[in-house]
Amino acid sequence: MRWIFVVLLAVHGLVHLMGFAKAFELAELPQLAQPISRGMGVAWLGAALAMLATAVLFAAGQRGWWAAALAAVTLSQVVIVSSWGDARLGTIANALVLAGVVYGFASQGPLSFRSEYRRAIGERLARSAPTTILTDEDLAHLPDPVRRYVRLSGAVGQPRVNHFASTWRGRIRGTPEDPWMEFTARQHNFIDGPARLYLMDARRGAFPVDVFHVFREGAATMRVRLLSLFPLVSAAGPELTKAESVTLFNDLCVLAPGALVDHAIEWHALDGRTVEARYTVGENTVGATLCFNVAHELVDFVSDDRLAASADGSLFTRRRWSTPLSDYRDFGSRRAGARGEGRWHLDDGEFVYVEAELLDLRTNAPASRPAGARPGGPGRGLSSLPSPRSRRPPRSS
Repeated sequence: MRWIFVVLLAVHGLVHLMGFAKAFELAELPQLAQPISRGMGVAWLGAALAMLATAVLFAAGQRGWWAAALAAVTLSQVVIVSSWGDARLGTIANALVLAGVVYGFASQGPLSFRSEYRRAIGERLARSAPTTILTDEDLAHLPDPVRRYVRLSGAVGQPRVNHFASTWRGRIRGTPEDPWMEFTARQHNFIDGPARLYLMDARRGAFPVDVFHVFREGAATMRVRLLSLFPLVSAAGPELTKAESVTLFNDLCVLAPGALVDHAIEWHALDGRTVEARYTVGENTVGATLCFNVAHELVDFVSDDRLAASADGSLFTRRRWSTPLSDYRDFGSRRAGARGEGRWHLDDGEFVYVEAELLDLRTNAPASRPAGARPGGPGRGLSSLPSPRSRRPPRSS
């Protein structure tokens, strides 16, 4: 669909060159019977260049492409009206471009989830303070499996985690019977005064779906829009906040092990590879069991305090939730599991509802380039992800 729109813009732009050629007698164009002045011919050329520039901006994933498209379609319609008898069919193409402008404004404009995401990150980063170096002595109170995992992650000797950003791709579904939806996602978490901003771009069939999870100031919200315009879900309240508190803790364990020295976490070792933890954020205390392998890697996170949301986000049901991890890789100075999945454990068995691959992880990164693919860019393919029947790859939404 994306490249079809690029072709529409490019072809529509090239067609406008006919008006320029007619005005300056550069070619015989019997299909244009009405005379075109040279001044109007320049306007036809301007419309052509504006459409072609819009095609380039859109193909490159530039956020402001829709503003250029609005200018192009306005100029285009002016010259079409000036030669209405010959060029009126161009109005159909302009109507299609205008529909794209509406979607572009909704998905990238100042009222979009993407703009809200960027503003929220900028506001928090403006309040960020320098951090001290994490030392081995800071790990003294942790159980042995957690201490070894933090060392493995590369956090020791580095600045303490103030915030971190990550980029994901994968696929997600609501029930075992639902079709998979491909997605890409960007995420930014803040440790002090815990906050989590998670923006997912998914596709339901041919239609884009935007999902925006926000946890800040002790409360969580979840909003979903179809085509960036039509609300599908708008959830909030204490149950969602409780559920997202588990996700917040999961993020620390998976993406920022250096933050596990936080005294808001209580630890209890069960054996050499398994620990229980209680994490308190605001009014909520949530628990989880962390499992490690012989290489000291975190391989599973299991919680009975996660709540599964209904399709419309109005009802929440307590379910066991786990996020198996694998394929540890280096992301700059940090090491993390690059593949994971989210599993719901139901009465009749468990099912995988999300598979994800970690593409980028940055700790204490500046706001100017948050981790992630270009804003508004298309989702990548899933050829590198295992099938759901083989190794099933963290819960991020």
